[in-house]
Amino acid sequence: MGKILILSPAHPLRGGIASFSERLAMELQAEGDEVVIYSFSLQYPGFLFPGTTQYSSDPPPANIQIETVVNSVNPFNWLKIGQRIKKLRPDVVIVRYWLPFMGPSLGTILRLAKSNGHTRVIAITDNVIPHEKRPGDRLFTSYFLKAVDGCVVMSGAVKDDIRTFTKTKPVAFLPHPIYDNYGTAVDRNTALEALNLSPSHQYILFFGFIRKYKGLDLLLEALALPAVKELGIKLIVAGEYYDQASVYEEIIAKNQLEEDVILRTQFIGNEAVKYYFAAASLVVQPYRSATQSGISQIAYHFEKPMIVTRVGGLPEIVKDGKEGYIVEVSPEAIADALVDFFTQQRGPEFVPHLAKAKERFSWENMTAGIKQLANQ
Repeated sequence: MGKILILSPAHPLRGGIASFSERLAMELQAEGDEVVIYSFSLQYPGFLFPGTTQYSSDPPPANIQIETVVNSVNPFNWLKIGQRIKKLRPDVVIVRYWLPFMGPSLGTILRLAKSNGHTRVIAITDNVIPHEKRPGDRLFTSYFLKAVDGCVVMSGAVKDDIRTFTKTKPVAFLPHPIYDNYGTAVDRNTALEALNLSPSHQYILFFGFIRKYKGLDLLLEALALPAVKELGIKLIVAGEYYDQASVYEEIIAKNQLEEDVILRTQFIGNEAVKYYFAAASLVVQPYRSATQSGISQIAYHFEKPMIVTRVGGLPEIVKDGKEGYIVEVSPEAIADALVDFFTQQRGPEFVPHLAKAKERFSWENMTAGIKQLANQ
């Protein structure tokens, strides 16, 4: 493609989308493209952000040009940045779209950028119809989609959603690549020591921001069922509350799970991620709804089997019985998978399939698909 501009959150903003965009930039640069990321000087107004901070304490990624220039709520900024990109004349703008709130700012910037008659716009779309709906969602997404030339989706569910807005715009399904930028795996004992956990227990992991649609309450209810209680396993909850903590604390107290649940409910920095995955025998994603999940791709990187629910794009990613379990959205179904995994000692039989699965989720596949779409 040549000269590429990625319009997306990036360092010092934190989270999976920032990590994805930085890793994508690294891959494109390795392929010989000239890349710059335009990130947000203001991503969300404080009252819209449910966590403690939008910013990472991790060091910036090496050898990536990141400019923090976009203000999501200032129309004068949108005009300024749109004109800047227009004059810069990148061959392609790759824009990340994950929330309709961003539709007005990104849609305006892209219209101006494209008016140079040269730049093509490819959107990597996560939630064109979000999990938690708000007034204006469809209007904002429609405005955004009219400014792009093609869309990349990482699940069939998002492709279906896009088709409710446009029947003609090209859409490419490219699975979410492996998150391999969290370091190499460490052995279990090293991880447990780093996390101050006892090696005498088996652990399962719920990882990432805690929101209602992610179903942590279902997993806690599963943990309380007698058949799971008998296993003696411990659940590590690693991630910041983006929901009312009291909802989950009440379930823990009601079911006397205090000794069975380890709460690490703060943002997990990049350097610590490997310890949580190395400590766990199994990663559980008990979601009520989903498009795709970067958590699955971290699990693949660390070769950890998963339990995922049969929602959205999750069943497209995990092969049932080979890389983990696909279950219905209920505590009982989650519990059945937990019991099977630990009583039948399934871990070793999943590992070869997880290792091979990495071939399906390469960054080369993602960049090749984006370039093909841009050239259509």
